[in-house]
Amino acid sequence: MKVVLFCGGLGTRLGNGAEGVPKPMVKIGYRPVLWHIMKYYAHYGHHEFILCLGYRADLIKEYFINYNEYLSNDFTLSNGGKNIVLENADIRDWRITFVDTGLRANIGQRLKAVEKYLKGEEMFLANYADGLTNLPLPEMIDFFAKSGKIGSFVCVKPSQTFHIVSLDDQELVQDIRYVKDTNITINGGYFIFRKEIFEYIKNGEELVQQPFRRLIQEQQLIGYRYEHFWCMDTFKEQQELTDMYNQGHAPWEVWKSPQAAMANGR
Repeated sequence: MKVVLFCGGLGTRLGNGAEGVPKPMVKIGYRPVLWHIMKYYAHYGHHEFILCLGYRADLIKEYFINYNEYLSNDFTLSNGGKNIVLENADIRDWRITFVDTGLRANIGQRLKAVEKYLKGEEMFLANYADGLTNLPLPEMIDFFAKSGKIGSFVCVKPSQTFHIVSLDDQELVQDIRYVKDTNITINGGYFIFRKEIFEYIKNGEELVQQPFRRLIQEQQLIGYRYEHFWCMDTFKEQQELTDMYNQGHAPWEVWKSPQAAMANGR
C-alpha cells in the first residue's frame, strides 16, 4: 500500500528542538524522525511514499536529493577512499512523491491535495510523521481489512506525564492521577483508509473534525488499541528518544529485530 505522510507542520510543540525545521526533520541519531517512520513502513513492505509538504519543504526535498546512504549502512572502503562499496542500502527500493500541499493547509486539505496520486488504491496508509512505535502493522492492517470500515487509527495511551484532575460542583478536587494511569486513549497518528474517505472531506475541513464525525455517525471508523511503545510529539520526548537511540535501545527500529534479520537472510 502507498503511505501518505503529513510533513507540513511548523513543529511548534517541539519548541527549540524544531526551530527552523519541519517537525518530521527533527533528528533521532543520524536520521530525522521522518526517515525512521519511512523505514518502519518499508520494513513491512510498503515502499511507496507520498510526502505532503508545507513548511520548509525545501529542507525535506534537499535531504532526499542529497541522501547519504553511508551514514546508516555498512560499507567497505578501499584504494585510499577512492572505492566505496555499500554492503546494504536504505532507500534503493523506495519511491517517494513530493507534493507541495500549502504552507497553512490543515491535514484534511493536505490529504485532498494528494488524492490524484492515490488513484487505483483501494486502501492506503497515512501518518502524522511525528510519532514512533513498534506497532505490529500487519496485524492492524488485517484487523482493518476484515472490518470493512472506511477508516482506522491507532489508539494509544498519552506518553506525556501530565495529570488528569476531577472537580466537583464546588471546584473541590475529587481525584488527580497521571494520565497514563487512566483509561484515556488518544489518536496515535497511524491511519489506514479506504479510498471512500475522500467522499467525507469537504473543502477546508480538518481530517479528524467534520470528516471523522461523519464516519462515526455511519459507524465507519474504528480504533486499533495499542498499549505498548509509542512516543514523540514534544521536545522532551525527542530528547528521550535520542537517549534511547544512543543507548542502543530503540524499540521502533523493528527492522533490526532478530526476526527481521532472519527474514533478510542475515
